[in-house]
Amino acid sequence: MSGLAIVGMTLYKHGVGFFERRAKLEGTEVALSFRVEEMNDVLKSLTAVDWDKGQILGIDYPTPQDRAEQLAGCSVRLADDRSLQDLLLSLRGRDVRLLLEQGEEAAGSLLGLDEVPERQPLGTSLVSLLVAGTDRVQTVPLSRVQGVAIEDAQAASDLRFFLRTSLTQEAYRQVKIRLTPGAHDLSVSYIAPAPTWRVSYRLVAEEAEEGQGHALLQGWGIFDNRLEEDLVDISLSLVAGMPISFVYDLYEPYLPERPIVEEEARVAPAPVEFAEAERSMPFAEEMRGMAAAMPAMMATPKRAPARAAIDREALAQASTPAASGEALGELFQYQIETPVTVERGHSAMVPILSSDLHYRKDLLYNGAKMPTHPVATLRLKNQTGLTLERGPVTVIDSGEYVGEAILPFTPAEAEVAVPYAVELGARVREENGASRQIHGLQIEGAYLRFEEWDIRWREYQITNRTAQQLDVRVEHPRTAHFSVFDTPEPEERTDEHLRFKVQVQANAEATLRVQERRLVSRREELRRQSYENLQRFLRQGMLDRTAYEQVAQLLRLWERIGDLERRLQQIEDKRKQIYQGQQQIQGNMSALSTTGKEGALRARYVDQLEASEEQLGALASEEAENDTEIERLGAEIDARIKDLE
Repeated sequence: MSGLAIVGMTLYKHGVGFFERRAKLEGTEVALSFRVEEMNDVLKSLTAVDWDKGQILGIDYPTPQDRAEQLAGCSVRLADDRSLQDLLLSLRGRDVRLLLEQGEEAAGSLLGLDEVPERQPLGTSLVSLLVAGTDRVQTVPLSRVQGVAIEDAQAASDLRFFLRTSLTQEAYRQVKIRLTPGAHDLSVSYIAPAPTWRVSYRLVAEEAEEGQGHALLQGWGIFDNRLEEDLVDISLSLVAGMPISFVYDLYEPYLPERPIVEEEARVAPAPVEFAEAERSMPFAEEMRGMAAAMPAMMATPKRAPARAAIDREALAQASTPAASGEALGELFQYQIETPVTVERGHSAMVPILSSDLHYRKDLLYNGAKMPTHPVATLRLKNQTGLTLERGPVTVIDSGEYVGEAILPFTPAEAEVAVPYAVELGARVREENGASRQIHGLQIEGAYLRFEEWDIRWREYQITNRTAQQLDVRVEHPRTAHFSVFDTPEPEERTDEHLRFKVQVQANAEATLRVQERRLVSRREELRRQSYENLQRFLRQGMLDRTAYEQVAQLLRLWERIGDLERRLQQIEDKRKQIYQGQQQIQGNMSALSTTGKEGALRARYVDQLEASEEQLGALASEEAENDTEIERLGAEIDARIKDLE
């Protein structure tokens, strides 16, 4: 990189790092090299400070171009595997001096290089020169050429530009910091993409009494050095939390489009006018494992070598955490207190936490997280004084590995649960159901408003197939707007669950039934009710006798209206039949004469028409009477409904 070595590094969980470089130096510029993908973050954050009274004059970096674009106007092009030949070809027509063996020289304008065919010795190629001041062409075997002195200033400049362009690979860009002359104590800081740091925990539990004891929680921070240099005795910080971060393209040139504005034709403006213008934490007993005796396999058994168990004190003495914690608002920083050295391309682990915590064991069941079986869990309170970043934890109990878990992101003083093993000796089966139950009803005008309990229930049937009593804590999801009823009081409450304690005797079963309900209402028209429903409401005490009689009278009135409306429909149907008969008779009459038998038939048709007209008159009279009665009954219903209100 440059004389500016990294002295400090802060790593975050969202894929960036904050780097600080510092050194004492002299000169007027310092160059730093960055990957192309780092440039946007570097340009967004790079800060340079001279602590020795010098000044930062500016920061330069190449405009993004690929190598072909950068060398578009350069006369010198050199390949990686034939640089001398390409140089001689690029210098054609330029004045040069060829430095030959034994101190000899050949000077003139370079005509070119006659290359030999493939598979011929390269040294037999010939370099041709037009000798300076003459018309003589001199050829020199390429094998004799020891060096080239370029006499043409433009060609020499192009060669230097080509070499500067090739100094940095396509994947890297140089940033130059220009300084005032003299001595400098320069520090440069910036953010750049970096692998997220990770953490792994060890939890070593030792039981002091049944189901509880003390556990050593030890944490190791893991990070990677993907920089192009070794990190030597740097200051390292690891930050827990999630600061806001984004990529903003500052590196690629951006030319926004601009609108085209045409010359306007101006006319004298007209007059302008303007108008006048808002808790506690109980725990369960520890589940116990059953040890089986190993039968003897040999007549004279051999004793296995003693194995040292991992205990809490031994692990605590084995490594001392080298980090201190500091709250940074919404973040938390682990400051590694000892210098850190990591070679390029290597990763490292540093101890950041070692704390003795009190724990208790629980059997927790949550069917959404682990169906069928409860999970053995260590429950602790984070009294480390530090924020615990999310990471895997290996659990050691009484010197033996018993399982693994993911330790969630946990602020200081918060409770943390570490579920590490499945209790196969207990099995849980769930059943669900729902129902509706009328709570009450009220007459509201022409409607009945029902208040009903929307009931949901879930039953947990727990079978214990072990030889000891198990205390299982069942996590039941909390449902918005529902309240628990006719259910044992929950032992604990979380934001999302109610936790019920269920004692299950050895080789026995136990059942927990959780019932929840919410009150909902709906309306039905009174006229849609039946006498059977009214009698049921009366028997259940939801309607008193007076209200029952009033509603029953309304139903009788609506039934009478219904009968009248059906009779009106019958009248209308009968009228249509009569009209059809009249039309048929009139059609028949039009074909008959007025004399003889046809005349007699015509007279009978006239009599039928007269009779049908009398029927129509009677129907109209009945229809009018029914309409009047329906109107009267409607008025009576309205009056009775008003009395109900």
